[in-house]
Amino acid sequence: MDPQSPPVTTTGEGKLRRVGVEIEFACVSPAAAANLVAEHVGGQVIALSPHRWRVKDTRWGEFTIELDAKMVHPDDKITAAPPSSDDEWARQRHQWHIELHTRSRELLGDVVAGLVPTEIVCPPVPWNELGELDTLFDALRRHGAKGTDDSLLYGFGLHLNPEVPGTDVDSLLAHLRAYLLLAPWLRDQIDIDITREVLPHANPFPKAYALKVLDPDYSPDLDTLIADYLHHNPTRNRELDFLPLFAWLRPDHSNPLLKTELVKPRPTFHYRLPNAHLSAKNWGSVVEWNRWLTVERLAADPKRLAERANDFLTHHARSSMSRWLDKLKHWMKDE
Repeated sequence: MDPQSPPVTTTGEGKLRRVGVEIEFACVSPAAAANLVAEHVGGQVIALSPHRWRVKDTRWGEFTIELDAKMVHPDDKITAAPPSSDDEWARQRHQWHIELHTRSRELLGDVVAGLVPTEIVCPPVPWNELGELDTLFDALRRHGAKGTDDSLLYGFGLHLNPEVPGTDVDSLLAHLRAYLLLAPWLRDQIDIDITREVLPHANPFPKAYALKVLDPDYSPDLDTLIADYLHHNPTRNRELDFLPLFAWLRPDHSNPLLKTELVKPRPTFHYRLPNAHLSAKNWGSVVEWNRWLTVERLAADPKRLAERANDFLTHHARSSMSRWLDKLKHWMKDE
């Protein structure tokens, strides 16, 4: 399967848009996964700690591969801290403390490795090269990597981070509106795993927020858009997480949500919805990218976007949210 072209292929600077990809899986260790990355995209494998690896100098940049749990990795605040004094006994105690800390984190990682996923965080890849990235997914599959639907314990996901086609408020609002309209259809098409439905990581947007944003009279400037988003969504756990984008656009914003170390500022949409469907032979980042493009196409069509938003508001004035999916399915058949 080939990646389809987005309506806007380049960034505001005229560069080909790229997509960051993150995938979670089980049954392949970070060390083994790092070696697979180097085998398929080149680069130099570097061990940062027993459960965290890096592959440098690949064709696209730097990959990070790790167990996806902060508690299994050495804490930089401890390992980088100086001894309490310069005498030999203080230095020796400090060294023992670091060794004990590092070893205990390693052992904890060994214990939870069957439950905590390995995660590969890919560097930004040009959208038209996602098919080549999927050869890495094929290699993971061949080496026994297990995805979301291989166990009820595996609430694993694939995240896409498409570079935004523009940072003006009109573009951001159009994409947010398009996503709010299409989210039920995307959930149905992806067939969200039951474990991921229970876990909070990709929660849907509140209906009250959708009604506010889709109102044709809603015309915020950027700061109002951010303030309204934070008011209605005071969490990272949204199926389309705007926090990294807002943190990049407003680095001095006072809201602590935009300053947490878990929110990495970048000019992308952080799309968290897809399962890590490694059990399906032809599944990969291209499948989810092509689904995502339904949002971008609707966002790029102001007339159709306004019509769909009006339908949404009319529908929810008299019907439950659950029946909206039936209308969406009818629309998509006509596309």
